[in-house]
Amino acid sequence: MSVLVPKRVKYRKSQRGKRRGIAWRGSTISMGEFALQALENAWVTNRQLEAARVALSRHTKGGGTLYLRVFPDKSVTKKPAETRMGRGKGMPEDWVVVVKRGRILFEIEGIPEEIARGAMRLAAGKLPIHTRFLTRSGVGVAS
Repeated sequence: MSVLVPKRVKYRKSQRGKRRGIAWRGSTISMGEFALQALENAWVTNRQLEAARVALSRHTKGGGTLYLRVFPDKSVTKKPAETRMGRGKGMPEDWVVVVKRGRILFEIEGIPEEIARGAMRLAAGKLPIHTRFLTRSGVGVAS
């Protein structure tokens, strides 16, 4: 199991930031024929992305080409349980990607639309947000 974590980061601990707004970049299909688009703003963890990627590749039986359009490069820190206030920020626990609505998460090509739609439906079930299936020709159905 390959876990999506950055090799190096400039700063080990990042600030939380805001999860609002619309994705201006990465909101159109650029490499594949079919895509999964986010309809909400959220933090998606590296484990959730990996589970969705595995579901996609298993459903397509290794056929076609899968493109992962996002990467978890933001660290999320957490303090240990039952720790008093103060004494600095906690240690990095997770890696997340900030997903804004409209962002394309996965793209796939080289397989029929019915198989791609089923694979994206399985992948969408692994993610904590509502998504929509897109095709190059037009918009699909939200799930």
